[in-house]
Amino acid sequence: MEQYSTRLWKETGDCMLFAKIGLIGIGTIGQSIAEMLAKSGLDVYMLETSQEKFNNALSSISNTLDKQIEKWGITQTEKKLILSHLRKASTIEEFKTCQMVIEATTEDLDNKKDIFLKLDAVCAPDVILASTTSTLSLTEIAGVCNNPERVIGLHFLTPMTEIDVVEVVRGIRTSDEIFGLTQNFLEETLQKTGIQVYESPGLVTTRLICILINEAITVFAEGVASAADIDIAMRDGYDLKHGPLEMCDRFGLDSVYAALSKMFREYGELKFRPNYLLKKMVRAGQLGVKSGEGFFHYNKDGVRV
Repeated sequence: MEQYSTRLWKETGDCMLFAKIGLIGIGTIGQSIAEMLAKSGLDVYMLETSQEKFNNALSSISNTLDKQIEKWGITQTEKKLILSHLRKASTIEEFKTCQMVIEATTEDLDNKKDIFLKLDAVCAPDVILASTTSTLSLTEIAGVCNNPERVIGLHFLTPMTEIDVVEVVRGIRTSDEIFGLTQNFLEETLQKTGIQVYESPGLVTTRLICILINEAITVFAEGVASAADIDIAMRDGYDLKHGPLEMCDRFGLDSVYAALSKMFREYGELKFRPNYLLKKMVRAGQLGVKSGEGFFHYNKDGVRV
């Protein structure tokens, strides 16, 4: 698309031109994205009007890095360098000079559309606008933009430091050039493998893993086997890092429930209908690692006990 061959890309055609990334949403996923980008030497501008919330996010990232230091994964010097790349942006206008802006807010369609409407008005036409949504319509989000061709999806799998695959999601209007630039950015700058996925609720990874988790919950609810034995069978039998019920705990039961509910509404197929036990546990506040209790129990560091 010729309209994207502007000065930003024409001068070098090199994905290493990426140096400044905007980030909207500094919850758990946003913090992981910020850490990953900073480790690659990118300056990350995190949008947050509250200094207290920004400091809390930095503290959380710092604690994560400390755990890596304890395991000899990084050094104190590397930690300082990573944190030096994290900056606070108080307004969306500060993203004018970013080469890419990543939105990592909660799965609320109206909120995301409002964010992209504002980004489209502020950012130059050649700035890539990315969303981390896995269940909402990227095309609908992009529909509020004057240049929907520059909107793309990036679905990172957690833990991001250990999983190299990223789903690169194309909406109906996403241009070939923007897809190529994003793919190069992932591979050359972040050293991750980008998998091309066309917009579909749940994409590939969320769609498949949620069905496995939901069926495991059904097997448990029917009394076929204990939670521990179900996970042992699937973990050891199929060489998984975690069994499906522990996966659910680590993703967050509320997140799994929300994803299944959205896919059930979109597809209308019974295989996506959340098991009622999952709904009851969410209502009871048994959300997995984040609450310390789900199908199993966890300490404050997220270690199963």
